Amino acid sequence: MFKLILLFLSFLSLNAQNIKIASYNVENLFDLKNDKTEYQEFIPNGKALWNQRNFNIKLNNLVKVISDLDADIIALQEIENRDLIKLLQKNLPKYKYYSFIKYPNSAVGLGILSKIEIKNSKNLDVKFETKLFRPILETTFIYENTEFKVFNNHWPSKAVGESYRIKYAKTLQDRLVELEKDYDYILIGDFNADYNEFETFKKSQKLNNTMGITGINQVLNTTINEKFVTYDDILKEEKRVHYNLWLDIKANERFSTKFKNQNNTPDNIIISSALFDNKKLSYIPNSFQVFKPDYLYKNNEIIRWKMSNDKFLKIHKGEGFSDHLPIFAEFSIQKGDKNPLKQIEKEEISTIFDLYKKEKLIEPIFLEDVVVIYKEDDKAIIKKANDRAIYLYNNAKELKEGISYDLQINQIQNFNGLKEIKDFIVEEEKKEVTNYKDFYLDASSIDIFDFKYDNEIITNLKGLVKNSRLYLDENRFIKLYAKNRDLLPKNGEYITILRGHLASYKGNKQIIIHNLSDYKIGN
Repeated sequence: MFKLILLFLSFLSLNAQNIKIASYNVENLFDLKNDKTEYQEFIPNGKALWNQRNFNIKLNNLVKVISDLDADIIALQEIENRDLIKLLQKNLPKYKYYSFIKYPNSAVGLGILSKIEIKNSKNLDVKFETKLFRPILETTFIYENTEFKVFNNHWPSKAVGESYRIKYAKTLQDRLVELEKDYDYILIGDFNADYNEFETFKKSQKLNNTMGITGINQVLNTTINEKFVTYDDILKEEKRVHYNLWLDIKANERFSTKFKNQNNTPDNIIISSALFDNKKLSYIPNSFQVFKPDYLYKNNEIIRWKMSNDKFLKIHKGEGFSDHLPIFAEFSIQKGDKNPLKQIEKEEISTIFDLYKKEKLIEPIFLEDVVVIYKEDDKAIIKKANDRAIYLYNNAKELKEGISYDLQINQIQNFNGLKEIKDFIVEEEKKEVTNYKDFYLDASSIDIFDFKYDNEIITNLKGLVKNSRLYLDENRFIKLYAKNRDLLPKNGEYITILRGHLASYKGNKQIIIHNLSDYKIGN
């Protein structure tokens, strides 16, 4: 009787909870059998010390992460073989179901651990003549008589051009159009593509071999006409579009990996419009998160699996986790749920502060009495009283510093984390504001590393210049950036910032220098 009661309570608990679905690239979980397909540093008991001790540490560390994350379904990447996914399952008995796929001669594959019943699994083949990567794992689940699919992805890395990832996206999209448009599915995994890849890869000759087209954005239709699909329009598009959950969190918090201390989002959860249509499975808006407890992320560093930087062969140190952080989101199948989009308050946009909450504008908005507090060529920064500042990164040539305007804002964008006005019209030039420099912020009285001060003009900041960094003391520095590098102060100069544009770039704060008059040498 006691066991029956526990079983009943467990059943009620599962049904009362939302479904948590997660993704985690575990960074190369290999076993100790020599299959001749291992990476050099994972040859069992070789010179790199991939041995029983280090294997046990790696396995136990991953078990801890997965256990603490406690997702109902977790998609895993970089698992060597089926035996390892079964070993994880053995160490995580809450997961009664699993699926796994890899190509016979590839080093690693993809797996799923699940507390929810798996109906079936299959692979979507993506093959190339001269290179071998991984298939896409399609897994179908049944929960409370509701069927849905999770597509686990691990696309080629950026060692190759975007055309390889285009093929993955095309294979995936071709499969998706075979499903009914109201069928619930989730695209998940390591896409090796940022959520805003169409913005970030264009200047790379190596990556951009597709004339500006990306798999994650234009093929999977997470963007339309280079604007993100958002809550505002996902149900209005006739074509099959998708919403990338990275848009649910602040721009400076969008990262699951770090490269050269810059934020990157190779891991993605991308959902169909069906998850907003109030049928069966529904996404719970704003439930997307990065899982980063202190033992995984500390002092702006991901605690990855540690290896020595030996010149010829990396050696395992036996500590750390992965170079990726897990990501997760929650979904509901509770009967009677309202359309999740109706649960989101539609805020009227009337301030610059409101613009920072949006990824794009569906229709123009109007800002009254905004003051140009900084102007250089066709760029300007505007601000309102008791409001934030924002950057007009071009087309501002006709504006005048120290003058207030009424503006029609047609479009905005996040450029590598910095909010900008992309398109605007001057409705009316109003009046001269003689004290406009009162809008500048004294750097000594604010935390310049707080992202809420993006696009503000700061003054009274002093420090020593070393390698395009302004050192405020021995341990603290902020990057100095100028499109024209000739504007930057020289190494060894002590400078005072007079009118610095405080900005962010891929999760790091910087000061943009637009003019030599923005700083002076000396106190």
